[in-house]
Amino acid sequence: MADERVALVLGAVKGIGREIGLSLARRGIRTVLTWHDWEESLPAMEAAFAEVGCDHEIVRVDLTDTEVVPGLIKRVIDRFGRLDILINNIERGGMPVVHGTYTKNQWELEVATTLTAKRWVFEAALPYLKKAPDGCVVNLTSIAGVVGRSGPASYLFNEGYSALNRGISLLTETWARLGAPNVRVNELMLGVMDTRHGKETRGWGMHPDKVKKGLVDHTLLGRTGTPDDVVKAVSFLAFDAPFMTGSVIRLDGGYVLGGDRVWEMPEGVEKL
Repeated sequence: MADERVALVLGAVKGIGREIGLSLARRGIRTVLTWHDWEESLPAMEAAFAEVGCDHEIVRVDLTDTEVVPGLIKRVIDRFGRLDILINNIERGGMPVVHGTYTKNQWELEVATTLTAKRWVFEAALPYLKKAPDGCVVNLTSIAGVVGRSGPASYLFNEGYSALNRGISLLTETWARLGAPNVRVNELMLGVMDTRHGKETRGWGMHPDKVKKGLVDHTLLGRTGTPDDVVKAVSFLAFDAPFMTGSVIRLDGGYVLGGDRVWEMPEGVEKL
């Protein structure tokens, strides 16, 4: 029997969003995929989804304009008749090394993209998610909401971006209450990923070598994350965690725990 489910994936033109969308399509889940900028990545996106062959629609939309959000959800319903999964993957990364000191316009754009757009999309999608047999929302956020502008991450996370990601964690909890019992809402908090803050971003090449090394050394697993790491975690939340809602999974290779390590016991003390 064909999979009748429908997913809306925000920010799917490249990187993590695209790989999540492709993983859903490979399951036979019909997808609506949004993009706004990075137009040079669009042909590769279109080719990748065409190759998978599952029914999908690619929509260009500026979600910082909250007035267009109801129209996006209507487009999903008009095309496919239902909505089961929302992948809330839209943000503007506040990387100090790229953007420099905040301007008023940049601050407002980060708020509109990283926080406000997620909220308006959830609100518009919720009535349809509640009609689904197993409605599911995954909010993609950043460990910036935990570590802020500190240590090696000082070059990665502006204080505004950090505050906005911490705000999403509060929304995750509230939305889980609003969606219950029909809709599960969970959060995947990402560390330094290859295509988000990591080596495949324009900001990575602007870091001094000592900063790159510091970021990796601070991560217990000694590497940056990959889109495949994210896809596996999203798959767990969407399909294999039926009793989980309002929770946060931190996918950071141990960055938050990094830095200080467990010291060896002194000489003369019996070791385990």
